[in-house]
Amino acid sequence: MKRIIYILSLLVLFSCASANAQKYNTHRVKTGETVETIAKKYKVSTSDIYKLNPDSREKLKPNSVLIIPKAGSLDSTTIEEPKTEKIVERTLKRFTKHKTRRKETLFSISQKYNIEIEDIKKYNTFLYANNLKKGNKLKIPVYKTVVTIKTVPEIKTENTTYVVQPKEGKWRIAYKYGITVQELESLNPNLPDILQPGQTITIPNLEADKVKTIEAEYSYYKVLPKEGFYRLKVKLGLEQANLERLNPELATTGLKEGMILKVPFDTSVNNTDSGITQGTVIYNVSGTVELSNIVRDSSIKNIAVMLPFTLNKIDIDSVFDVKRKIKNDRTLGITLDFYSGVLVAFDSLKKLGINLKVDVYDTQNRLSEVNSIIRANDFDGTHAVIGPLLTTNFNAVANALERDNIPVISPIVKTVTLGRNVFQSRPKEEYLKSKIIEYFKTDSTAQVLIITDLKRKAASARLKGKFANSKLVTSRLDKETSKDAYNLTEEDLIELIKPGNNVVFLETNNAGFVSNVSSILNGLQIEGTKITLTTTDQNKAFEGEEVSNYHLSNLHFTYPSISKILNSQTTNSFVKHYKQQYSISPNAYAIRGFDLTMDVVLRLVTSQDLYQSINDAPMTSYIENKFAYKKKLFGGYYNESVYLVWYNDLEIEEVKQ
Repeated sequence: MKRIIYILSLLVLFSCASANAQKYNTHRVKTGETVETIAKKYKVSTSDIYKLNPDSREKLKPNSVLIIPKAGSLDSTTIEEPKTEKIVERTLKRFTKHKTRRKETLFSISQKYNIEIEDIKKYNTFLYANNLKKGNKLKIPVYKTVVTIKTVPEIKTENTTYVVQPKEGKWRIAYKYGITVQELESLNPNLPDILQPGQTITIPNLEADKVKTIEAEYSYYKVLPKEGFYRLKVKLGLEQANLERLNPELATTGLKEGMILKVPFDTSVNNTDSGITQGTVIYNVSGTVELSNIVRDSSIKNIAVMLPFTLNKIDIDSVFDVKRKIKNDRTLGITLDFYSGVLVAFDSLKKLGINLKVDVYDTQNRLSEVNSIIRANDFDGTHAVIGPLLTTNFNAVANALERDNIPVISPIVKTVTLGRNVFQSRPKEEYLKSKIIEYFKTDSTAQVLIITDLKRKAASARLKGKFANSKLVTSRLDKETSKDAYNLTEEDLIELIKPGNNVVFLETNNAGFVSNVSSILNGLQIEGTKITLTTTDQNKAFEGEEVSNYHLSNLHFTYPSISKILNSQTTNSFVKHYKQQYSISPNAYAIRGFDLTMDVVLRLVTSQDLYQSINDAPMTSYIENKFAYKKKLFGGYYNESVYLVWYNDLEIEEVKQ
């Protein structure tokens, strides 16, 4: 039997060789083989096999015959490869006899002779009406198999179809295929503003080497109506020659409205006094869009701001009393910082030509005052409420305005009741933890060590479960008090730090323990050993005075954050504007006030309402904060957008992923 199969294989091979001896081999599929293993065996790509054997995309059948291109005979990167059709012809050569044995089935016999069950029944017709029995004498057909390859002429059409990939917007596809956004929309009438993954659209039928790629180190600019090279030079700071070098097609096509240009990263951001580039659409690889370009609504938007200024407790005629109150009342300090950013945002929005009516309310940080504000004022025409700041007061306002479907945005706090009109702008702690865990899980070569104090031991044990083969080390006990001593010795760690890449999670809220561990790790980082310090909870302990920033920087301390941190050297127009207004640099609360206000208002003037904007603008990004809202089932909206940042040469920078 083996001899017969071998001869048949030779016949198949010779017949294929006569069809195309220079370019193709054949392969009979064995049990357990996959397209990937076959491609590796013949040193070709899987796409080469799929082109010649379209049915191989489904499950491979043992004993089926594949046409395999010889290595190097096909260019797997070209889309012009001739289409082929595989034709398998069988002719009956002879019969062999088979006497059925005990426990044999039609399936086992078909497998034994490499034929189909229907082939056996065809030449043993009694099996159509009767079951197979022991002792049945069967005629088993033996076929001659001939495989030929027929080249199908390919008629190249002007357009073809394209399947939209996840997070892919119109600008990406327009850029890749060298057309404007308007031309893409013309090819696809009724194309929605937001493309859905898996959606099939029409695109120009380009050769593979002419399809451009999106590069993370660049930004992408959408040319506006009547823009020439001079206007782009003023706006982007780029000469025509620089633009043509980055976009060679400009030399022949010139500038066209709606075309997407590759530009140096972040070139055009914040080059006006308003803190945002007027009339500019800059895209980055995450799909984030400057909403300021697509303002559609010129009607007045009514914004309410509710913050605890506690003016009832301050003698505004006494500078000393005001300073004392701000110094001693942390909530008031945060409020004033946040509101200073809100005011800069309102000024920037005014320069963009956006019409606003703003109502500011002092909640006095009292629930009774919040309820009084709700009762005494008509919010019927309010498009959005920013605040209140603290959880209890916020929940009261959101609950009172829910019946009128008025959006209420929580600025800072971690937890609020997520009613259907609530926008929780601060990402949950669980998203921060998930982000850092998933980031380091992608590096399978890293050796993971988890160091924890006693208070966080249980949570750290759960963290250990996320990393196979990781080690858990707990801080020492004080011998006299049997309490946590919040320290380790070099001997505790020296055997656990290995040559190569080491990732160390430090889970604590004790600054002394952070100082102790980071100092030891810094000393263990020798040539051939890399240590990256991280945590799932970056708290004030990591910012303590006793903690060395030099050690954190040497260890490339990496952590999740709700915002990226402005570099100390950053001098964009928002920072300049803020310094001119207040004579100091903006802190994180001021920047968040600016970012959040810009996002809320720009969403309102570029969409039907704040709720619709979640679909129209899935992600927005500003100075330090980004907003990607998701809707909770039977509830409101939460921001799931989280940054990863790291210490690099004593500066805190965003991790480029």
